[in-house]
Amino acid sequence: MSMSSSFIPYGRQDINAEDIEAVAASLGSDYLTSGPRIEEFENAFARFVGARYAVAVCNATSALHLAMRVVDAGPGDRVVTSPNTFLSSANCAAFVGATPDFSDIDPVTYNLCPDSLEENWKDDTRAVVAVAYAGQSADMPRIAEACRSRNAVIIEDACHGTGGGFRHGGTSYKLGAHPWADITTFSFHPVKALTTGEGGMLVTDNADYAERARHLRSHGVTRNPDKFETPDSDPSLLSERGSWYYEMTELGYNYRITDLQCALGLSQIKRLEQFIARRREIVSAYNSAFASIPHLQTPITLNPDDSGEVSWHLYTTQIDFERLGLTRTAYMDRLREHGIGSQVLYIPVHLQPYYRKKFGYGPGKCPNAENYYEKALSLPLFPQMTDDELNHVIDTVIAIHQ
Repeated sequence: MSMSSSFIPYGRQDINAEDIEAVAASLGSDYLTSGPRIEEFENAFARFVGARYAVAVCNATSALHLAMRVVDAGPGDRVVTSPNTFLSSANCAAFVGATPDFSDIDPVTYNLCPDSLEENWKDDTRAVVAVAYAGQSADMPRIAEACRSRNAVIIEDACHGTGGGFRHGGTSYKLGAHPWADITTFSFHPVKALTTGEGGMLVTDNADYAERARHLRSHGVTRNPDKFETPDSDPSLLSERGSWYYEMTELGYNYRITDLQCALGLSQIKRLEQFIARRREIVSAYNSAFASIPHLQTPITLNPDDSGEVSWHLYTTQIDFERLGLTRTAYMDRLREHGIGSQVLYIPVHLQPYYRKKFGYGPGKCPNAENYYEKALSLPLFPQMTDDELNHVIDTVIAIHQ
């Protein structure tokens, strides 16, 4: 069947009249690219998550790349991440000449397993990128314990987890505002909890990291006289240093976000709690409806109390397709016949051709992630989803399993 207005995708942005008005107002302003809304959005986001500094960039991949740069990861360093993630979580290490490596996932939470991380630790490990898969945080306290005892940096990839958090020792912590990560990155892609169309954010409590990330996102250029490196007496200047003067002090990138995007982000953040609450409602309804369905495992949180903390970007099930007597493709086709989209997230990154050829990785390196992948299927989850759509998905899934 062809997609229509009645088709239920696995994810969708939520744009309302206020969002459109905010972007239209930005179009009528003096700034379309780098203007005041960028800093406004950074400040609003930092307040929301509870971080000291936020640096907005053009997408989350660039945020991860900048994280590698500001912690000085490079050739001779190893960066370990989860194989159950989008490619950027590992590619960011390859961008800087470090060795991307993978440690297996916990078979219950589908996140980086602290036991596996410690068992496979190598002395050249410079950083760990801990992914919050589907919005659920990895076990950050244990990961931090493993890293900090070995002088490794912890980068929290919270691209799925905007606005979410976890509980530890009876206290609630938001992703990006807890003591077990040095840097946290977020994504504002349209299917995420908050969107700027494309966009990302790097947050940290480390002033040096934040300053260098800002510097690198704009070509490594500075207009601050205190940061100039060329001596006043250098004859190559030929004239005085006027207001036009700038210096490129290191090789940076054009990773800047625009005022237009940040206008949308500022509008969206007003409804972020509402978005997250609806996502939790949908997950709760799915969990209740699917609890006794054979051959289907619903998501499980690290701690039972975390169910009310997770922002839930994805609703990923584990389905035993072999016992059900259906291939995954056939299962997805049945959903689509009923106007329901689904997605497989993710193919283990270490099995991608680039990582096999470049680093010699292959099947058997991360067996839990490989087993997870064989059964993974994500069902629709987005704030605009109506109760009728939700019930339609539930009824269809139940019917397939009967």
